[in-house]
Amino acid sequence: MFESAEIGHSIDKDTYEAEVPALREALLEAQYDLKQQARFPVIVLINGIEGAGKGETVKLLNEWMDPRLIEVRTFDQQTDEELARPPAWRYWRALPPKGRMGVFFGNWYSQMLEGRVHGQFKDAVLDQAIAGAERLEQMLCDEGALIIKFWFHLSKKQMKARLKALKDDPLHNWRISPLDWQQSETYDRFVRFGERVLRRTSRDYAPWHVVEGVDPHYRSLAVGRILLESLQAALANNPKGKHQGNVAPLGRSIDQKSLLGALDMTLRLDKHDYQEQLVTEQARLAGLLRDKRMRRHALVAVFEGNDAAGKGGAIRRVAAALDPRQYRIVPIAAPTEEERAQPYLWRFWRHIPARGKFTIFDRSWYGRVLVERVEGFCSPADWMRAYGEINDFEEQLSDAGVVVVKFWLAIDQQTQLERFEEREQIPFKRYKITEEDWRNRDKWDVYSEAVGDMVDRTSTEIAPWTLVEANDKRWARVKVLRTINQALEAAFAKDKK
Repeated sequence: MFESAEIGHSIDKDTYEAEVPALREALLEAQYDLKQQARFPVIVLINGIEGAGKGETVKLLNEWMDPRLIEVRTFDQQTDEELARPPAWRYWRALPPKGRMGVFFGNWYSQMLEGRVHGQFKDAVLDQAIAGAERLEQMLCDEGALIIKFWFHLSKKQMKARLKALKDDPLHNWRISPLDWQQSETYDRFVRFGERVLRRTSRDYAPWHVVEGVDPHYRSLAVGRILLESLQAALANNPKGKHQGNVAPLGRSIDQKSLLGALDMTLRLDKHDYQEQLVTEQARLAGLLRDKRMRRHALVAVFEGNDAAGKGGAIRRVAAALDPRQYRIVPIAAPTEEERAQPYLWRFWRHIPARGKFTIFDRSWYGRVLVERVEGFCSPADWMRAYGEINDFEEQLSDAGVVVVKFWLAIDQQTQLERFEEREQIPFKRYKITEEDWRNRDKWDVYSEAVGDMVDRTSTEIAPWTLVEANDKRWARVKVLRTINQALEAAFAKDKK
């Protein structure tokens, strides 16, 4: 793969200066079209050999284009804030919105290559990282992003010649960094693993472009042309849906009627038992979150359910057990303009708690396979592939020590009707009932089918669904608290093994 980058391409100064004005004009025009259409973001990944011109080329692109619409991010050593969260968190929160371009140095490829080259892990872990990168890029492209990946290359001979020339030049030897010397010693390993990564991750929806870096004129024009061609093609043809050919119809393994219909909705607690059990479980939760073992974990609780099923009441009973500094409640409503400009999981990634903390999602990423599916807010291809994307998201959280607890609070139709009518009659509860609630009630069977598919496809060993019989609010609140406590205790128990 790298052989073609070692041929020694060069462009003379006159040819370079003759071509640059038209290229700059076309790049600026494409950049402003990108901003105006605001249909997709552009993510440019910069990787390759030290000294091959990565920084110089990106600096030049900022001169050729409008730098106000380009955000350059460098991911060096992880900060304490980043170390306290799943590895992908630092990349998700840096994604550019639709209409803008983000240039990422030190991205996910840099991290996996450096780790493997320096023996921090074996090939099996590298392969896992490669697969994770493929899943991330596939999802971003399916959400509409344009990903352009550059590998700037120098042969070993070219790299050594550059280092010798700089070392002997007293005016420029400061440009040699410790990383240059380090990579000169590990060049063969870096290139070997780099080629493995590039071959595995160069896809039609996110291809690699290997650029020879020895001649700055050739390098600059090559990158500019690739960037321009990619932008023009994406602007002419909506890139969304490039990789959706693998979507298949659902083949349900669990009948949704038996799933929800099997719940015993008569389960109840009398007032005395409720008060006793509630206080016990709240004290248990307070103790668990103060436990020193919580320093290795974070806690995420997801609340979904029928309208009027008592999610708010259950959340309040959980929060009542805790110091407000220990938790955060994130209510999820219709996405804002800022959120619509990003992939749908972005709005949830940004709220993932650090170790030792607890985040409660009042509705969640499951809106993609529930309300967005039922109301037609996204295409069937979008919500059908979302099951796998959600499972991957939750697996990343679990791998980073996040305990994920998911609740579906279920009530029957008669109980929902009674609660709706009660809300309309009591002044301080009227704000809880809207026309949309009544419209959703008319789609009870459709929502039930979506819930069945959701539980069937996303109840995993690492993040199982807990179905809560919520006709009796007291029973539901205690079950929620007890389930959270059991999940934390199980996570702490695994730490000992």
